Amino acid sequence: MTAALLLVAVAALLWPGGAALRRRRLRRLTRGHRPPGRPALPPPAWPALAGAAAGAGGLLVSTPLVAALAAAVAGAGVRALLRQREGRRDEERLDALADALAALAAELRSGRPLEAATASAVTVCADDGSGAALARALRAPGSGAEALGTDLDRALTRVAAAVRLSERTGCSLAAVVGAVEDDLRARRRQRLELRSATAGPRASAALLAGLPLLGLAMGSGIGADPWAVLTTTVAGQVLLVLGVALEAAGLSWSARLVRRALR
Repeated sequence: MTAALLLVAVAALLWPGGAALRRRRLRRLTRGHRPPGRPALPPPAWPALAGAAAGAGGLLVSTPLVAALAAAVAGAGVRALLRQREGRRDEERLDALADALAALAAELRSGRPLEAATASAVTVCADDGSGAALARALRAPGSGAEALGTDLDRALTRVAAAVRLSERTGCSLAAVVGAVEDDLRARRRQRLELRSATAGPRASAALLAGLPLLGLAMGSGIGADPWAVLTTTVAGQVLLVLGVALEAAGLSWSARLVRRALR
């Protein structure tokens, strides 16, 4: 039991939450300059690390079958958390790009040249990557490096096309940049409304996912010991694997429905 608690403590220390959050806040304050030292663990390694820790803990406290299931569930859970974090990061990039486009449009309307307006917009942008991509789209609109398929890339593609059109015909670049900014902010408001509308189904899915654990706790409370039945008997192990598979399929399907609604 002591070894299992130790493994849980180590997994909690390695979990990409507190330390990673502090490092991320520090990078925001220092504008993305990482101090020299050992590089951070890449995100793809976290599911494997969480799966190994959960599998080792399950092997110490229960059967190899439980260890394998725990490793699979932990890896999938961490992968889902990383996907959610990347989604939030994409939204932050879009917000930073919208602010930079607003500054760019204001600078262009005031009569400043494109190079000076680009430098001001990059300075205003809160995300270094989005600022650099905007500068490339404005200074080298014919490179095509911005057309990658995401919302950020599509917005940069429109900006690059507006720069090319302005160079050929002399039309106002500020109006197109302002339209792109308005579109980004409208999409942001739409995503927030859809997220609010899907909050109920997401909460229901989370509640239903926790019901099997509640059933195990209630069975243990009345002395039935369902965990021993599920881990020591052949029929129980088959039911355990089937239940975990159905649980994972249900969560995956509900998450897919929510993602499709948010698009």
